[in-house]
Amino acid sequence: MTIVVFLASLIGALAIGVPVAFALIFSGIMLMTHMGIFDTQIIAQRMVSGANTFTLLAIPFFLLAGELMNAGGLSKRIVNFAIACVGHIRGGLGVVAVVAAVIMASLSGSAAADTAALASILIPMMRDAGYNVPRAAGLMASGGIIAPVIPPSIAFIIFGVAANVSITGLFMGGIVPGLMMAITLVITWMIVARKEKVAKLPKQSGAQRLRATGRAGWALLMPVIILGGIRFGVFTPTEAAVVAAVYALFVGMFIYRELKIADLYQVLVNASKTTSVVLFLVAAALVSSWLITSANIPAEIRGLIEPLIDRPKLLMAVIMALVLMIGMALDLAPTILIMTPVLMPIIREAGIDPVYFGVMFVMNTCIGLITPPVGIVLNVVSGVSRVPLGQVIVGIAPFLFAQVVLLFLFIMFPEIITVPLAYLR
Repeated sequence: MTIVVFLASLIGALAIGVPVAFALIFSGIMLMTHMGIFDTQIIAQRMVSGANTFTLLAIPFFLLAGELMNAGGLSKRIVNFAIACVGHIRGGLGVVAVVAAVIMASLSGSAAADTAALASILIPMMRDAGYNVPRAAGLMASGGIIAPVIPPSIAFIIFGVAANVSITGLFMGGIVPGLMMAITLVITWMIVARKEKVAKLPKQSGAQRLRATGRAGWALLMPVIILGGIRFGVFTPTEAAVVAAVYALFVGMFIYRELKIADLYQVLVNASKTTSVVLFLVAAALVSSWLITSANIPAEIRGLIEPLIDRPKLLMAVIMALVLMIGMALDLAPTILIMTPVLMPIIREAGIDPVYFGVMFVMNTCIGLITPPVGIVLNVVSGVSRVPLGQVIVGIAPFLFAQVVLLFLFIMFPEIITVPLAYLR
């Protein structure tokens, strides 16, 4: 009965348009009332203690780093570097989009921000070159969702806090799947775009490529510093976020000189707005998380799927299919915060590596960002590219299918993630 009360109140609140954070608080109140322990002090205490976590400090600093990176010219130089390297091949601008998405993913960790930056630069170029614009927009959106999988990742930080799993381990575990997502997109793009008659960019000389690399050098050095520092224990993921923000500020203001003091106010405002939304959502969700545990909901769900506990691959397939459906209706962060406290006890009892599950779970919720009807990244790329949402959905179909196939490949062969993870940890 507790499951019914929680789900009915949550889904009912969302159905009438209540914002997700307030819907989570409402479902928590309903669950407390059902359990006979309603107390407003508990809600306040859990929200404050939930947000009062040192690890969560990484979120505002990584968001600030992303804003500084875009305002300081790092994004533009990364795209120019990718054009110099692969822009001349057939379908080259699509490959440029994926390469640039991977590099930018290792800088900011925000799918929406990376997609907006890439689409604003590359969509006009692809339109002028004669590419199918809805398909190009679909590729941009699909490339953008690599950002939460390749570290540094805000999604991994949220999952790590909610599941009490090593964030450093999650960061290292996301590298190989993120790169494989990129390779999958390139292969799919080359297949679907092979018949397009488009203008090819001229092949750049070695000297031109060297100059493009030099101009982008400071931007390309940023992920090396962040990931290298985390991997070798120089700083924690939270400290890495501060390093990233300071580094982006320094490069934007003193190396590239595109970031002016007058720009800092708007950059800080943008980062603060996004931070407040994310952290309030986390605080609200951790109230529900505590109540879910207190109400023993994971044990009830375990009883429903008990026959699958001894068959981890089948269990993973069922859970991933469920998360994929939920991701069509909810954004990334709410899906992680609502489902994690329910699923983690079951995952641990089934003997599944929590880091492997975390990587799979985040990758799955990222796919939800490009699935209709709610897909946030779909709406971002539609707005930036000025392509109707319906056309973007058609354009994204082959890339979405390819990412889902890759997801279930990881279910069948978890060693693809766990074996490299053993060396990277």
